[in-house]
Amino acid sequence: MRAAWYESRGPAREVLRTGELPIPEPGPEELRLRVECSGINPGDVKKRQGWQDAPMEFPRIVPHNDGAGVVEAVGPGVERSWTGRRVWCSYAQSYRPHGTAAAYTVVPLACVGPLPDGVPPEQGACLGIPGITAHRAVFADGPVAGRTVVVAGALGGVGRAALVLARRGGARVIGTVTRAEHLDRVRDLGAQHALVTGPDLADAVLELSRGHGADRVVETAFDANIRADARLLAPGGTLATYATGAPEPVLPFWPLAFRNATVRFLGYDDFPREAVRAGIAAVTAAASAGDLRYPVASVFPLGDIAAAHEAVERGSGGGRVVVGVG
Repeated sequence: MRAAWYESRGPAREVLRTGELPIPEPGPEELRLRVECSGINPGDVKKRQGWQDAPMEFPRIVPHNDGAGVVEAVGPGVERSWTGRRVWCSYAQSYRPHGTAAAYTVVPLACVGPLPDGVPPEQGACLGIPGITAHRAVFADGPVAGRTVVVAGALGGVGRAALVLARRGGARVIGTVTRAEHLDRVRDLGAQHALVTGPDLADAVLELSRGHGADRVVETAFDANIRADARLLAPGGTLATYATGAPEPVLPFWPLAFRNATVRFLGYDDFPREAVRAGIAAVTAAASAGDLRYPVASVFPLGDIAAAHEAVERGSGGGRVVVGVG
């Protein structure tokens, strides 16, 4: 089968290769997916770069966790009715060597969701890491109906999904962006309020919430925003964060302590499987309803996977980068 892989860490054009590999066989509780589109997330690029000096887990890695396509075979313990179904998947390359940048991949059944009618594979390939992370950020501490949820970076991959899922969960959503010209786009996604991140953010959130603050904060820039978040959190509130610039940020201990705050750090690779299943169900429903859609900046052929990785490294102007495989 046609596939892309790397056998050492480094720049995309130096280490990524394409060629022929054996078709993988599904094991127990696994299914084999004929991949149509493979989604690239920042974490996939960081793994290939050797971020934080992480060692190669396997001698050869087919990259990318997320993808979409058609189930072609199932392993023991998986109902044969899955065969022939359109699906989206995640966790293909999480503690595993064989991701979705190939004609076929094998994925645990628990990490697969049905791809709704009318949702193209380019969209399905964008749902996994962002959607599952967003669901964990919003709902790990319980329902959000009637609660105030602040989503930082509301037009990013995780932020967009968090905004949509929180709104579908009945929350009052405040989305933040760094540029005023993007405020209307945040409202179009369903946020009741949209704010520009800045020195007055905490005061604005407190005003909009009548002094109560945010019950949940979904944070994409932990180091930059932690002091503002500590001010705008409601008593007993939760700050869920999945990214930071500075690797060892300083925390404002007493403001967080006086609010009895929970700071929840999110590491996608190690989410509990029951959380993954709940996330897949919620993301599938949001995609089926047409609420969750991603702008796709580029679809690269598999042979241009190095250029696709470079596009993610440069930043794609708010759109996702996808590799077309099928």
